[in-house]
Amino acid sequence: MSLQSELVNLLNSIAELLEIKNENPFKISAYKKGADALKTLENIEEKIQNDTLKDVKGIGKGLLAIIKEFYEKGYSEEYQKLLSEIPPATLEFMKIKGLGNKKIQQLISELNLNSFDELEEACKNDLVANLKGFSQKTQQIILNEIERIKGAKNKILFHHAEDEIIIAQNNLAKFKSIDKFKISGEFIRSMETISQIEIVAQVHNILEFQEEIIKRGKIQKAEVDLTLPNIFQSEVFKFTIESFAEIPIILHVAKNESDFYKLDFIISCAEEFLSNLNLELLNDNSVNSEEEIFKILNLDFVIPEMREVQYFQISEQFRKNSDLSLDKFKGLLHFHTVYSDGKNTLLEMRDAAEKIGFEYLAVCDHSKAAFYANGLKEEHVLEQKNEILKLNIDSKIKIFQGIESDILQNGNLDYENEFLSNFDFVVASVHSRFKMTEDEMTARIIKAVENPNTDVLGHATGRLLLERNGYEINIKKVIDACAQNSVAIEINANPHRLDLDWRNIFYAREKGCMFAVNPDAHTTFGIEDLKYGIGIARKGGLSSGEIINCMDLKNFIIYLNRKVQRKII
Repeated sequence: MSLQSELVNLLNSIAELLEIKNENPFKISAYKKGADALKTLENIEEKIQNDTLKDVKGIGKGLLAIIKEFYEKGYSEEYQKLLSEIPPATLEFMKIKGLGNKKIQQLISELNLNSFDELEEACKNDLVANLKGFSQKTQQIILNEIERIKGAKNKILFHHAEDEIIIAQNNLAKFKSIDKFKISGEFIRSMETISQIEIVAQVHNILEFQEEIIKRGKIQKAEVDLTLPNIFQSEVFKFTIESFAEIPIILHVAKNESDFYKLDFIISCAEEFLSNLNLELLNDNSVNSEEEIFKILNLDFVIPEMREVQYFQISEQFRKNSDLSLDKFKGLLHFHTVYSDGKNTLLEMRDAAEKIGFEYLAVCDHSKAAFYANGLKEEHVLEQKNEILKLNIDSKIKIFQGIESDILQNGNLDYENEFLSNFDFVVASVHSRFKMTEDEMTARIIKAVENPNTDVLGHATGRLLLERNGYEINIKKVIDACAQNSVAIEINANPHRLDLDWRNIFYAREKGCMFAVNPDAHTTFGIEDLKYGIGIARKGGLSSGEIINCMDLKNFIIYLNRKVQRKII
């Protein structure tokens, strides 16, 4: 995890603990505002070192002291003190979404609960539902949350794994005994969450390597890996490396080049993918590339992202390797500015997009129902339209006015259809009332998809990885509706979302859906999140011809006018 993420989490965690203790609301707010200030701050470490962090709005003397202490010592005495004052059960139950402090204390005091397991057992025995202020529905929500939390244990988000990998790469580059190494495993397959970081290395002398890794104090466990198939010419070793990561870092070591390529291939494939292959064909063969391995296995080369069991379950026409890369993207769609809850101006976002090489962009600030995100009322929409008209006069790239329009409970978008004609591009998204039944939520979203102004369905399931499950929805019916109404499905590239789930991409492709890979950026550097969405799109085998923001400007304008005639200037 990066220093920035660690500091943001630290300040938010302190705020949560202060809330539990019913501390001064102004003090709690100060920590939350400080965390928000750090979220969008660039060069944090540099600002700490040159003592300019104190000039940042929202960072007062108290917060500055905590930040400096954490930077210098790796911990916060204030945080540890607060932790020691709060019962362990309270800390555990805090992880349950929607369970406030009052209800947590009620559960602990009235049912004498001290752990997740005890809470789960109480729910299964209907003890929670019978408490005053609780219900069968609340009890089921708690059970669902416990299941989610257990499933998320010992996993981290992809971009947090990326931070750990950079550190590991820098360390391994210093090893004289390593000839080469490569990141493999779940990360190279672009899994949305990571349970372990796996690296494959080739060494010229295994004894020299072992001495070196012990000397550096990084080894936690070392063993000959006997779990691998019998396709190697020599022993293969597995080292578990000490790390501050919440997941293990495993280094797989081969003693020659052929075994290095075989090992990397094995580790880069999901087990279910491997089970469909005849690996015995590799037994007596030396190889010097991945491509050669696939040739021996009588299989077309498959990119790492697609090495999942689904590869063998989909139609052959969809097994072609994805051609996606950032340079295929002509348009930047769905980002936010200071008009709603973004941190940068439209001009700043345009300039950042221009530097990357986009030909056009569509700003999609929040709509008026999203009052918590400073959603745009009608007069602000027209104000933004005037700015776009002025910017487009001498802009090198075309700016379209879009909107991320809230899907209301009844399925309507939160502007009248007549007013929606002001926009060039409409992303329809759910941001509220997540607890509807599956039938209700499915009908709600389908109605929004059927609105002729809708161009893209945003983050289709509303999930937040490792934090919140998606709402109950019949995703196949929603995909069917998108296909029937010529509405693209968003692959939201924010690493906390990565929604649409890649497992549903295959069904959507078979139905003929188009897609949009969007960063949902709220800052200029948030545009970089696009790479995470590209990884998910590659897992689904998507080609540039299936993605609307890979269209050139001319064809994108044609797409915008496919259902309604828009007055694009």
